[in-house]
Amino acid sequence: MQISLDGMTVEEKLQLMEQLWADLSQHYQQAVPEWHEKTLLQREQALKTGMEKFESWESARKGIEEAIR
Repeated sequence: MQISLDGMTVEEKLQLMEQLWADLSQHYQQAVPEWHEKTLLQREQALKTGMEKFESWESARKGIEEAIR
């Protein structure tokens, strides 16, 4: 099956992506790679010890926008 994307609006494409993601997340299970789990545990530990902290999306976005100007 092939879907023609050329005639679709951006909104239709986004709706299709949402439907695909919902279907995949319900029907497709994949094991988390060991390296990924290790990284997540390291980051969690860094948060607990105060070595890392969360940054708000607004603050992060502002920094990104300033960096690309």
